[in-house]
Amino acid sequence: MPARLKLMRASLRRTVLLCLMLLCGARATQAQQLEVTLDPAQTEIHYTLGATAHTVHGTFRLKNGVVGYDPATGRASGSIIVDATSGRSGNDGRDSRMHREILESPKFPEIVFTPQTVKGTVNPQGTSQVEVSGTFRLHGQDQNMTLPVSIQLTNGQATAATQFSIPYQKWGLKNPSTFILRVKDTVEIEIHAVARVEPTR
Repeated sequence: MPARLKLMRASLRRTVLLCLMLLCGARATQAQQLEVTLDPAQTEIHYTLGATAHTVHGTFRLKNGVVGYDPATGRASGSIIVDATSGRSGNDGRDSRMHREILESPKFPEIVFTPQTVKGTVNPQGTSQVEVSGTFRLHGQDQNMTLPVSIQLTNGQATAATQFSIPYQKWGLKNPSTFILRVKDTVEIEIHAVARVEPTR
């Protein structure tokens, strides 16, 4: 066999081996477990409650949120905690009644979502659409929920958005309707979060 042909074959083998090593490395990086830490200062939680006279808009504050995610299995852990006492709609009388009679926030000061699984692929860069399933604790009761989440990931910084409905009356909370004012028995939630994404150490 000519020496030049042997040299070419050896070079080809090294190239193939290098490509396989890079591919395995990329897969290992992509499959590495991640920790997602939400930033309360940059996270917005809005709620909308329809009524006969007007629509009520309000906000809650994120207390803290740390989520573990394993891309290889889709399993998730951790918790996202909302300060139930922080709910505000711009009307002191209405807010006082909401905390005293509906949420009973002095007794149940936290609203907690505990993620368990993530369905879909979270791309290491760019946009992803996933479904996050877990347990939603409101007013001391746990409910199973699946949230559609849009994620934009860039260099370890993530923004996430989700919208979902809570059938609060079906979940055992009091409907705040009066003889004059009738409100819907579901409340719409919209969340825009900013988070730091790091490999689990």
